[in-house]
Amino acid sequence: MKKALVHDWFSVYAGAEKCVESFTNIWDDLEIYSLIDFLDDEDRKIILKGKQVHTSFIQKLPKSKSKYRNYLPLFPLAIEQHDLREYDVILSSSHAVAKGVLTHSNQLHISYVHTPIRYAWDLYHQYLQESGLDKGFKGMLAKYFLHKIRMWDLSTVNRVDHYIANSHYIARRIKKIYGKEATVIYPPVDVERFQLNENKEEFYLTASRMVPYKKIDLIVETFSKMNKKLVVIGTGPDMEKIQSFANDNIEFLGFASDEVLLEHMQRAKAFVFAAEEDFGIVPVEAQACGTPVICLGKGGTKETVIDGVTGVHFQEQTVDELSLAIDRFEEINFDYVKIRKHSLKFSKERFEKEIEEFVNEKYEIFQKERL
Repeated sequence: MKKALVHDWFSVYAGAEKCVESFTNIWDDLEIYSLIDFLDDEDRKIILKGKQVHTSFIQKLPKSKSKYRNYLPLFPLAIEQHDLREYDVILSSSHAVAKGVLTHSNQLHISYVHTPIRYAWDLYHQYLQESGLDKGFKGMLAKYFLHKIRMWDLSTVNRVDHYIANSHYIARRIKKIYGKEATVIYPPVDVERFQLNENKEEFYLTASRMVPYKKIDLIVETFSKMNKKLVVIGTGPDMEKIQSFANDNIEFLGFASDEVLLEHMQRAKAFVFAAEEDFGIVPVEAQACGTPVICLGKGGTKETVIDGVTGVHFQEQTVDELSLAIDRFEEINFDYVKIRKHSLKFSKERFEKEIEEFVNEKYEIFQKERL
């Protein structure tokens, strides 16, 4: 079967790109399409095995490397310009518009959905408020274009033959928004790189880009009121604001290498994670180190962290709730080996096996139905 892979955009090596990396591990003959491709050579070698990407006209627009999101109203038009007529199977990796590529009745389209477009659907009001677009003329324009994106997104629902969701949380959102059932295949986590360490030290760890929805401010505020050491790895727009109210028990490392993150993750007493994520790869990486996770019991982490066994859940993003969860965590004797064992169900090898089996099975059925 002749296969094409469609991904929203290639700008950084993040969670969605780890899935693409696995797709290219499974199939070395994929032709790859995207809105833009600004990967450096090192990342291209890992993710795409050095292959060049068929990009859209967005690639050539002014400042598209750094400001490509400003062209959001053009994304639907751009993704539809990819000519995929010659392929038997289309595999899309979609958190925005990739699932909306045009296909015909003799093609099988399987979409791995990281999330329906969050800023057009469930994060719509939060996105407008945080971007300062909840009022005024610019606000009216943003609301109009996001409304058009939603209408287009719904119009593409039946362009996909089979949906795969990266968690049951996302499967429920696919059902709610698109009215479609989705098979859940958890994304790949490189658990072999994050090895078990049973010698934990007396500090807590959090690591993330400092943007509002990650709730690093909540974690820092909570620990600032407690006599417990917290190490914070990461940087971002909110860093200065968060540092301004942190007490002396909070240590900020800023940007850190993968090696430094791994070392701290292995030694930490617990990893603290307060965001509501679609899946959340970092909490699984922490568990691969045998490190328990204190996390919000909603979204993807509700599925990846077992309350009382591999970590502790809290239900609301408040200082009081997180404080209670930390206190409860202190009372539990965790089995680090069991935590490590649990993380293996999210391995890269498991993901690649399940994806390959799913695609082959659906293609075999598809071929029989065409005869």
